[in-house]
Amino acid sequence: MNALRNLSARLLVTSRFLLLTLLLLSGSTLYGQAVSNDKFKQEDKFRQLDEVLPTPNGFRNASGAPGEKYWQQQADYEIDVELDDKLQKIIGSEKITYTNNSPDTLSYLWLQLDTNILSFDSDAHLTGTDSPLGKVGYKSMQQLMAKETFDGSMKVTAVLDAEGNKLPYQIIKTMMRIDLPRPLKTGESTQFSVDWSYLINDSESRPARTGYEYFKDDKNFLYEIAHWYPRMAAYTDNTGWQHKQFLGRGEFTLEFGDFLTRITVPDDHVVASSGVLQNPEEVLTETQRKRLDEAKTAKKPMFIITPEEAKANEKSKPKGKKTWVFKADNVRDFAFASSRKFIWDAQGHQLEGKAEPIMAMSYYPNEGEPLWSRYSTHAIIHTLNVFSKYTFPYPYPVAISVNGPVGGMEYPMICFNGPRPEKDGTYSKRTKYGLISVIIHEVGHNYFPMIVNSDERQWTWMDEGITTFLQFLTEQEWEDEYPSRRGEPRDMVDYMKSGYQVPIMTNSESILQFGNNAYGKPATALNVLRETVLGRELFDYAFKEYSRRWMFKRPTPADFFRTMEDASGVDLDWFWRGWFYTTDHTDMAIENVRQYQLETGDPYVDKVRRKKRRDEEPESLSEMRNKKLPKRTEKFPELKDFYNEYDELDVTDADRKKFESHLKELDADEKKLLETQNYFYLVDLKNHGGLVMPVILKLTFDDDSSRMLRIPAEIWRYNNQSVSKLILTEKPLKSLTLDPHRETADTQLSNNEFPRTIGKSFFQLEKSKKSKNEMQKQRQAEEAEKKKDDKKPAEKKEE
Repeated sequence: MNALRNLSARLLVTSRFLLLTLLLLSGSTLYGQAVSNDKFKQEDKFRQLDEVLPTPNGFRNASGAPGEKYWQQQADYEIDVELDDKLQKIIGSEKITYTNNSPDTLSYLWLQLDTNILSFDSDAHLTGTDSPLGKVGYKSMQQLMAKETFDGSMKVTAVLDAEGNKLPYQIIKTMMRIDLPRPLKTGESTQFSVDWSYLINDSESRPARTGYEYFKDDKNFLYEIAHWYPRMAAYTDNTGWQHKQFLGRGEFTLEFGDFLTRITVPDDHVVASSGVLQNPEEVLTETQRKRLDEAKTAKKPMFIITPEEAKANEKSKPKGKKTWVFKADNVRDFAFASSRKFIWDAQGHQLEGKAEPIMAMSYYPNEGEPLWSRYSTHAIIHTLNVFSKYTFPYPYPVAISVNGPVGGMEYPMICFNGPRPEKDGTYSKRTKYGLISVIIHEVGHNYFPMIVNSDERQWTWMDEGITTFLQFLTEQEWEDEYPSRRGEPRDMVDYMKSGYQVPIMTNSESILQFGNNAYGKPATALNVLRETVLGRELFDYAFKEYSRRWMFKRPTPADFFRTMEDASGVDLDWFWRGWFYTTDHTDMAIENVRQYQLETGDPYVDKVRRKKRRDEEPESLSEMRNKKLPKRTEKFPELKDFYNEYDELDVTDADRKKFESHLKELDADEKKLLETQNYFYLVDLKNHGGLVMPVILKLTFDDDSSRMLRIPAEIWRYNNQSVSKLILTEKPLKSLTLDPHRETADTQLSNNEFPRTIGKSFFQLEKSKKSKNEMQKQRQAEEAEKKKDDKKPAEKKEE
C-alpha cells in the first residue's frame, strides 16, 4: 500500500511538472504571453495586460500614480575629494546620512562601486565576448591590452560609523555591503563614512563613462569625473535592493539626497560641477565673478573665461591647490570636470514660473572652437525650453555641458559631450548636428532619469527611449528640416523587420541591437502614439501628467503604461503589448478592392448599366480569332430561333411592370434609398507583420481629389490577420494608399498601393578595375622610395 501511495505521489508531482512545462511552452499567462487558441489559431493582440503588470497596491495605484503609502529612501552626502593631477588619481572621503523611509527593517546597506567595472575581475570584463581577430587597429589593440594592465578599481581604506568605529563590509565586485551594528528601523537614520581612492582611466586606452584626456601638444589633462564615490544603491518597494552588478549598459538607479562636496584641484584648474558654487570669492578672479554676474541677464552666451585666457592658462604651472565647494540639493548623483584648459561661457535663462534665472554654462578647451561657443549654451537653453513645455519646469539652478573625452553622458545639472571640429576649425554637417543633438539628449536626461527617477539598471528604455523621443521634439523646434536620426517611423523600418532583436521590455544587459532597441524603437513608438494613435492633444496631456506625477519619485514601466491610459482615457494595452512586449513589426497590405453600386430596381437604369459593363469587357484572343471561322447557322439560317435575337439585358414589359409594382410597396424614405448614387468599396486588408496598428488610408478619386480615412487599431480585434472594410464614396475611386505619410513604420510599402504601382530605383555603371599583383606592389614601393631618396639634398663630398 505504501509503495502504491509513493507511486501515486510521484505521478502527481510528474503530472504537475509536465502541466507547468506545457503552460510555459504554450505561452501561459504567467509571463503575459498570449494563450494558445487551437480553434481560431490566432493570438489575442488585444489581450489586456492585467496579468503582466504588477498588482496595484498602496505604494502604486491602478491609475499609475504613486499610492498613499508611497515611500523612497534618502541618502545625503558630505564629500571631500582631491584630484591628483600628477598621478591621475582620486582620493576621497565621504560621510553618508541614510534615512530608512521604508516599512522594512534593514540589517545591512548596499553601495555601488561602479568604477570597479575597470578591475580585472569585474563581470563586465570576464563575460565580455569577442569576434575572431583579423585586422586589428592600433587603437583597438591599445584598448585590448589596457584591459589586462590597467586596474581602475576603488580601494576602500576605511568604513566607520558616526563614532569612528569600524563597520564590517564586504565588496562583491561593483557592489559593497555594509553590515549595521544594529537594525535600522522605519523612520530611523544612520550615519557612516567611507574613505577610498582609485586611478582615473585614460579614455583613449580604457574608455568608460568617466576618465581623463591627455593633450600631447600642451601636456595638459582634462578630467570628466563620474561614478567616482561609493553611492547608495536603491532600495524600493518593487525590487528591494537593486544590487545587480554593473556590466556597463545598465547604468544605475540611485536615491535622492543633498550633497555638499569639496573638490580640491591644482590652483590653476577650473571646475565644472553638479550643484551651485559656494565659494566663488576663493576660486574665481574678480573679473570672472563680474562676468558671471553679468551673464545672468545677458541676451546671448558670454565668456567667463575667454579662449585667449584659456590658451594662456594652458601654459601655467600650479603653485598650490584650491578647493571648490559645491552644494546640490535633491539630486540622485554628482559629477564634475576639471582642467586648466577650459574656456567657460554662460547665459542666464529665465524659465516661466522661476524666480531666478537658470545658469546655462559650457566648458570646453580651445580644441572645441569655434563649434562649442556657437552652439553649446544655445542648445542647453533650447533643451530646457522644450523639455519643460512637455513635462515640468526645470527645477535646478544650473545646467552645464562639458566637452571632453566622454562622448555623451549625463548627470544632475552637468553632462559630458564629445564632438569637436577639425584641427583647422572646420567641421562637417554631421559634427555640427551631432553636437547639437548630443547636448539636447544629455541635458534632457536631467528630466529622465535624473528627476523622473527610473531604474536604468533594469529598464534602459525608460530613460534613453523617453529622452530620445523628447530629443526628437526638441530638434524639430531648432530649425526646419533638422536631420534627426531617431523619431520618425520610417527610420525604424530596417530594425523593425530585422531578425536579431528582442522586445523593448528586456533587461538592460540582455538587449540586442542596443541603440535601436533602447533608444530608437521606444522613441518611435512614442511618436507613433502621439501622432497616430492618440493625437497630440491627448498624448501631451497624458505625458505631462506622467512626468509631473513622478517628479523626484521612482516610476516603473507599469506606472508609465497605466498613467498614459488613465490620463488619455484610451485603452492602450494592445499598443504596449505589440510595441514593448513583442518583436512584431508593421506590414499591412491592401490585398484587394471590390467596387459595388446599388441597383435601383429600375430596369431602364440597371439593365442598361449592366449591358454597358458587359459590352466593355475585352474580347478574348479566342473570340477575336473565332470571328473569321465559318458558322453553321450562316449556312442553315433555319437553325436560328428566339434565343438568337434575345438579350437578357434588354428591358421588357415584364421588367417594367415588376418595377412599378415594387415601387408601390415602398414608402418615401425607402424610395429615396433607391436613388443612392454612392460607390461602395470593400477593401480587403492583410496583416503580414503581426503588429496591429491603425489603418490610415488615402482615397484618391477619378477627378484627382483625395481625402484621408483613419481607422483605429481595434479594427483587428476579431481577426488580427485579415479584415475587410466597406468604404462609401460619392465619387469613383482611382486608387487607395495605405499609410501614405509613413506613420506606422510599415516595412513593406509595395503592398500599400491599390492598384499596385511600379517601383522605381536607379543603378550605376562601374568600370572594372584590375588589381595589382604582389610583384607590381613591391616594384611600386621601391620606385616611391627611390623618388624620396632623389629629393634628399646631395651630401658634400669630402676634399
